[in-house]
Amino acid sequence: MIYKWIGTILVMTGCGGFGFALAAASCREEQRLRQLLRALQYMHSELQYRLTPLPQLCRQAGIEAGGAIGGVLQSLAQELENQTLPDAASCMRAAIQSSPNLSPACRRLLVQLGRGLGRFDLPGQLQDIQAVKAACREQRRRLEKDREVRLRSYRTLGLCAGAALVILFC
Repeated sequence: MIYKWIGTILVMTGCGGFGFALAAASCREEQRLRQLLRALQYMHSELQYRLTPLPQLCRQAGIEAGGAIGGVLQSLAQELENQTLPDAASCMRAAIQSSPNLSPACRRLLVQLGRGLGRFDLPGQLQDIQAVKAACREQRRRLEKDREVRLRSYRTLGLCAGAALVILFC
């Protein structure tokens, strides 16, 4: 009988933990999008007013953003300084590879940013940064829409799935 109770607790904990992990992942993605927006705003201002060289710009934007996005931008700055890859887009892909915990949406936005950096003249780069900022804001808006209901649903679904499995197994 004690094994049934232990199994019940383990199943409930596992399923509930999965629901809570989904909710936490959603919150982390929102945080990374905020970091990316902060970095893009910084890059836009620096390019517009100071014409900062690209490796230095990425390093400073990484410091400004912090977190996982800051780490990717720091890696990008290092890749650009090493000059082992032919362009900023390739360097960005290499920098993203070094940070496997990014969501697909963040990866897509960073790749889009990498394609425009260092490729165009100043107005083109500023326009590309604005386009990435707009896409990032849209993605963030989608995540923030009904956030509380969605997070509560993830948690509840995990717990209910655990309860259903317990009922089926007992």
